[in-house]
Amino acid sequence: MSHPFPKIAVVGSGALGLYYGIRLALGGAQVRFLLRGDLAAVRARGSLLLHVEGARQELRPVQAFASPEEIGPVDLVLVAIKTTAGAILPGLLPPLLDTRTAILTVQNGLGADEFLAERFGGERILGGLAFIANNRIGPGEVFCYHPGSLTIGEFAGPPGERARSLADQFQAAGVKTRVAGNLASARWHKLVWNIPFNGLTIAAGGIATDRVCADPLLAEEARALMREVQAGAAALGHPITDEFLRQQFEVTPPMGAYQPSSLVDFLAGREVEIEAIWGEPRRRAAAAGAAVPRLTLLHALLRRIAHKSVSS
Repeated sequence: MSHPFPKIAVVGSGALGLYYGIRLALGGAQVRFLLRGDLAAVRARGSLLLHVEGARQELRPVQAFASPEEIGPVDLVLVAIKTTAGAILPGLLPPLLDTRTAILTVQNGLGADEFLAERFGGERILGGLAFIANNRIGPGEVFCYHPGSLTIGEFAGPPGERARSLADQFQAAGVKTRVAGNLASARWHKLVWNIPFNGLTIAAGGIATDRVCADPLLAEEARALMREVQAGAAALGHPITDEFLRQQFEVTPPMGAYQPSSLVDFLAGREVEIEAIWGEPRRRAAAAGAAVPRLTLLHALLRRIAHKSVSS
């Protein structure tokens, strides 16, 4: 089977990068993983592992590399690195690019698309939104609680053949994928879940999403934050329906004791993506005239809590 993007490099081989990279590789693409801390363990085992929907899938052999120079130019770069480490991307990506290489970023929050477009050209950039619940559980090993879906959009304009072809390739690899008509609108839709649940699990003392949903006060706060995201998005010309808000809350309890990526980082003492997920949305919403007092308070609280966690 031919693929529109036969050679793919994964930059950021954590939970998201591993999940999508393994899926694409098992679907027949030549996927090359940029690994650092996990490299020795993955090479010793000779494989990457994915646990999803009750099955254990193994990618063997695996193409794992220590540097982008070893990987060389590819057709698509999948960027799954944390936005807190985004400053290293201008140094990492050039060896992976030729004149036609596309860059797909599945980074959280707002600002990553613009950051990459300013440095590598907007025409290269596709944005990906991962509606998924998964965690990295060991070197080169990821557990998926809920496979969800992936949304892909073009940064520079409406979707064309490139975005549709990439979506088809993900779909053929077992990833439920759709193409967004407007990438900015899609990003705000994802924030409906990320802002309350990534934030409240930290602010409430390091609890999983099931406990947020089960606590009446926290559940109401989550819904109120969703409504503020809805208001901010509307002020920027991206309407979000009440039904979408309801669905985003109702899909959460079945995930069980899920720890969102921000909580995982917080509990591990790593830097949390505060500005991308809470800061930049707050600033854009407020600049557009939306009242976001709960988001403002949560942003300030998380900055204080997360700073203490990293400093300690």
